[in-house]
Amino acid sequence: MRRRAADYRRPVRRRFPHWICVLLGLFVAAVLVLFIVHHNQHEDRVEHPVHEEDSRTEQVVHENLNLTEQIVSATSYSRQLAEQMALGKAYVVIAKEHNNLHLAWELSSKIRSCQLLLSKAAMRGQPITLEEAEPIISSLSSLIYKAQDAHYDIATTIVTMKSHIQALEERANAATVQSTVFGQLVAEAFPKSLHCLIVKLSADWLKRRPLQDLADEQRNSPRLVDNNLYHFCIFSDNVLATSVVVNSTISNADHPTQIVFHIVTNGISYGAMQAWFLGNDFKGSTIEVQNIEEFSWLNASYSPIVKQLLDIDSLAYYFGENQDLKVEPKMRNPKYVSLLNHLRFYIPEIYPQLEKIVFLDDDVVVQKDLTPLFSLDLHGNVNGAVETCLEAFHRYYKYLNFSNPIISSKFDPQACGWAFGMNVFDLIAWRKANVTGRYHYWQEQNADRTLWKMGTLPVGLLAFYGLTEPLDRRWHVLGLGYDLNIDNRLIESAAVVHFNGNMKPWLKLAIGRYKPLWERYINLSHPYLRDCVTS
Repeated sequence: MRRRAADYRRPVRRRFPHWICVLLGLFVAAVLVLFIVHHNQHEDRVEHPVHEEDSRTEQVVHENLNLTEQIVSATSYSRQLAEQMALGKAYVVIAKEHNNLHLAWELSSKIRSCQLLLSKAAMRGQPITLEEAEPIISSLSSLIYKAQDAHYDIATTIVTMKSHIQALEERANAATVQSTVFGQLVAEAFPKSLHCLIVKLSADWLKRRPLQDLADEQRNSPRLVDNNLYHFCIFSDNVLATSVVVNSTISNADHPTQIVFHIVTNGISYGAMQAWFLGNDFKGSTIEVQNIEEFSWLNASYSPIVKQLLDIDSLAYYFGENQDLKVEPKMRNPKYVSLLNHLRFYIPEIYPQLEKIVFLDDDVVVQKDLTPLFSLDLHGNVNGAVETCLEAFHRYYKYLNFSNPIISSKFDPQACGWAFGMNVFDLIAWRKANVTGRYHYWQEQNADRTLWKMGTLPVGLLAFYGLTEPLDRRWHVLGLGYDLNIDNRLIESAAVVHFNGNMKPWLKLAIGRYKPLWERYINLSHPYLRDCVTS
């Protein structure tokens, strides 16, 4: 059928290929994300009004309007303005590259009008109306058509947009790295409230001679070596966290008077730890506090980790100022070379007369009676632990360098990992297998940090290889220090919940949903806690 002459006179609309549309969509999305982030940062910087009425108004504003929802809504004028801005910004760059400075100035002016209108809508808490949006959208559309009519070819547009996307990705990556660094700094910081508590308790320890006499009396208590009792150990310098572990354990125990806690801390926290546990009642349980600095046998000639701590290169790696930014910040956390952190590998030396003990980290909360752990059959193994290989990233190859023949020749890369934090140790089997000697061997092999990068878990996986008995998952539920989406039923069924990760429950960045699990075991009626923690 013949086409009419008028049909030939109609302008032909050029259609971009599908992949170009996808690229344009990605660019628009990236720009929208940056705009939303910029808006949120702007809101954070706004000072709180002085007057109470203004405060109430600001609260209503946030409830009535969600700018993010407005921008992603297909029917809102905010969305149309944001899309026009994204296209306009692309043509600003292209116009400048083609030396069309007047067009670039006009586009920039309209883009600023868009930004101003969006900011006003956010501040007043009401959506943008048709009357407000129509003039700006029309004028900006006209300028964009003018830019398109300037015969800027598709290739130029694509190259420009690709460079913009790349720049946005680089900025996003830089922001992610910066966020990780700041988060790590916060996680490593010691809260002022805990420092205040240590200062007050240390002063008590120095001033009150009866406390020191009582501590000397308890050093020789026969309960400390009685294998008919239930023995637990914690190695920490955090008084409040250790108190929560002890309090939650005895609060959920069927027979708290049969529980013995062995605590080891450092010289700085020793007096505070003694004052706290001697000055408070823990339902008749026995609590021993020791100072790691009194362990004369733990020296550089015996312990590789002590020797490495004295090494200049190791000190520079973990504590130096000029650090390689390519190394993940958490891998430089000094806690990974802390003697208290590595003390778990010396439990038989610290308690030579004990036969079985349960090790607890200071960032756990006990929710059920743990004494049944002592009657579990470990089938001749040394370590009873909950395995963590439900996800692939918790297998051996994720923790260890299997490109090194020392590792690949002796271990299965698909072997299942397990968790420290709640472990039952058969100390008779430990001594027989010489697990501490195995730990020493692997710690020496990794003096140059080529077999693994950080922490006690990788060397633990090596030292306890073939000597670990898997426990029921409900004994130890992990992730409360980083995972916001743990099933409530799993938490409720757990004997121990573990706040592993940076979001510790005693920090401001703790996950609010889980924090009450920890706070319920803090005695806020204690005068020092009232002064230090609640102020």
